[in-house]
Amino acid sequence: MAEQATGQTVLVTSNPDQVLKAGRIVLPGVGAFADCMQGLEALPGMVEVLGDRVLRAKVPFLGICVGMQLLASLGHEHGQHAGLGWIEGEVERLTPSDPGLKIPHMGWNELEFEPGAHPLLEGLAPGAHAYFVHSYAFRPSHPSHLLASVGYGGAVSALIGRDNIAGTQFHPEKSQSSGLRLIANFLKWTP
Repeated sequence: MAEQATGQTVLVTSNPDQVLKAGRIVLPGVGAFADCMQGLEALPGMVEVLGDRVLRAKVPFLGICVGMQLLASLGHEHGQHAGLGWIEGEVERLTPSDPGLKIPHMGWNELEFEPGAHPLLEGLAPGAHAYFVHSYAFRPSHPSHLLASVGYGGAVSALIGRDNIAGTQFHPEKSQSSGLRLIANFLKWTP
């Protein structure tokens, strides 16, 4: 547990009782969709507590990388697997129109968004760089849930969200000043 300059305490936990008390929730994820979902489900009560805090209590939530992908209804990595279903859409394999682009999409890319698109993007300009490592992408069913994208042989979701829920495909913790700004914005976000 650590207290940040914002006066907020940061706690890394797998304990649903701690999540129940959280004023903000971040769900990071690295690996495959199904494995991460199974990991959440293996923690007794965790999925239920997350649903209670995020969907009913409207606690600000940020999913990162696979943590963002788990917000989807369905993931297609290594079969079809149900996600949390908090933002309607599916996670599908990247298929860039340019066959010269490698999978995974790995490295820096420029965020594309409309200024004022979302409070988490405050202070960032379109074209800000973020760091990506992924082979699958979230395709939200509702265009209004796509808040920022990147070009990688076509548009790829970079930031999705609705209400008190947001998710980044990129890694804010690896995205230097852009990522630090997004995290600072999340810490003061009051949806």
